Amino acid sequence: MKKDYYEILGVSKNASTDEIKKAYRKLAAKYHPDRNPGDKHAEEMFKQINEAHSVLTDPEKRKLYDRFGENWKQFENMDEKARQQYEKYQQYQQKGSYAGAGNGQHFEWDFGDLFGNAFGSGFGEDFFSTVFGGRQGSAYGGQRRQRSYPIPGQDLHAELEISLEEAYHGTAKLFKINNETIKLKIKPGTKDGQILKLKGKGGAGINGGPNGDLLITIHLRPHPVFKRVGDDLHMELPVDLYTAVLGGSVQIQTLKGKVKVNIPPESGNGKIIRLPGLGMPKDAKKSQFGDLYLKLNVQIPTNLSAKEKELFRELARLRK
Repeated sequence: MKKDYYEILGVSKNASTDEIKKAYRKLAAKYHPDRNPGDKHAEEMFKQINEAHSVLTDPEKRKLYDRFGENWKQFENMDEKARQQYEKYQQYQQKGSYAGAGNGQHFEWDFGDLFGNAFGSGFGEDFFSTVFGGRQGSAYGGQRRQRSYPIPGQDLHAELEISLEEAYHGTAKLFKINNETIKLKIKPGTKDGQILKLKGKGGAGINGGPNGDLLITIHLRPHPVFKRVGDDLHMELPVDLYTAVLGGSVQIQTLKGKVKVNIPPESGNGKIIRLPGLGMPKDAKKSQFGDLYLKLNVQIPTNLSAKEKELFRELARLRK
């Protein structure tokens, strides 16, 4: 049974990558095994949408799929010359240009001779047997022996959202795939968009081929205080007017713990204070860290009393 990846995801052939991902997330949630325990149809659909997502969100794989259809994987490692020779063969089939075509005669040909061994070792008539469903020269009635080749399983893709604190300290997540409990270790310093690979946890291989991998893209949940930029963290620090003018210290909560920050006298609004080593871990062992940058947000006092207003007027006169 042929698989149309676009039809599986319910998108058009011109769909953007974002549209494909959106359709995938919706279907993955619908057919996820955890929501459909024991449902074989849902399990099969989940496999198919993962396979379709894996191919259509990879620019190179999608290009091959659009060009060669469901046989795209057979051509993944070919050079351009070999692909051109395959297309030449398709044209010959469509035109029926071989001598004897259509008159009931049977032919046995060697694809290596026909294409000048453009496919290299391992790509000959046995290769075309795999591609064309076990027939040699189907348009001309030629029969040939069949062989089975190991085919690797498809890589599966998933997305996982974690907090900034989990990315800072590291964590572990448990989830199930085909009734198997998987433990995913997330190391300290993991970045947004980072892809973690679970080898052999993807689609099953065919004819003894290796299983594919499970590729999990990590997304960091937006944090209410900190903004991550590379290995550094940025935050706004509210400071009262008097501390900004006269100087002083304030205590803040960082991902590493509570620290005291010294505010220099006459610190203007928007002033940046750098705290070395209080950013994100640069490696899993936490041997190096980025920095924390504080942007001062000077708070103007409100609801002033008459006495306070008079004092400010006195300051204004002094400044003049």
